[in-house]
Amino acid sequence: MSTNELKNTVGKDGKAISPILKDNIMNYLIDIDGTITEDIPNEEPERMLTCEPYEDALEILNKWFDEGHIITFFTSRTEEHREYTETWLKKHGFNYHGLLMGKPRGGNYHWIDNHLVRATRFNGKFTDLITVSKDIQVFDDK
Repeated sequence: MSTNELKNTVGKDGKAISPILKDNIMNYLIDIDGTITEDIPNEEPERMLTCEPYEDALEILNKWFDEGHIITFFTSRTEEHREYTETWLKKHGFNYHGLLMGKPRGGNYHWIDNHLVRATRFNGKFTDLITVSKDIQVFDDK
């Protein structure tokens, strides 16, 4: 990511705070196993090199990359699987900016951050995203 995709921000006290992406750029964190390819457990790393990508995932993610969005894979695979994972992503032509290993296993994630977080549960097919309203949990600001 280049610094021209970030805009400087200041807090209520006028002091600089962490910059944010420009409004038209998304920062996508994308799982690998069960999301862009079949669900492969860490205990069977030999399968990580032979699985096939979901075609719709490859198409949509590379489209988002070409549109200037930030693509980072965030996986429960461990550091010992990094070389397999990078080899597989390159072999199949995935364009991306970063690869984060060691996401906690088991699901049921609840991400807490000082920046806006949007979550989309993968349900079997990548498409362009649409906007819908759903109930979410938030902090009580009382």
